[in-house]
Amino acid sequence: MADVEASAALYQRVFAPIGLREAMRFPAGDDVVVGMAGPEGQPEFWLSSARGGETRELHVAFRAPDRDAVDAVHAAAVDAGVEVLHEPREWPEYHPGYYAVFLRDPDGHNVEAVHHG
Repeated sequence: MADVEASAALYQRVFAPIGLREAMRFPAGDDVVVGMAGPEGQPEFWLSSARGGETRELHVAFRAPDRDAVDAVHAAAVDAGVEVLHEPREWPEYHPGYYAVFLRDPDGHNVEAVHHG
């Protein structure tokens, strides 16, 4: 991440409808590492500064409890000015009931909220 603080704030704001929140943080040199957790409370998604100039695009998917939560993530993203790659819809080519929204995070990564209905 180019700016861990900005990314953590954005992830918390946009993915709040699915329960994503900051669970812990600790210093790492001149920066921080932030552990994000879902409703279960254990950090499973970690944000840290890019090491060695890493620039590859990543694709990260967060499970949503239902379609309404996917739609709420989309609304929060639009409200935050986040680039929406694909608006919420069903993606039958993945599997029946695959309902997702795809977004671009501040570092250019493809991030989705998905409900496997």
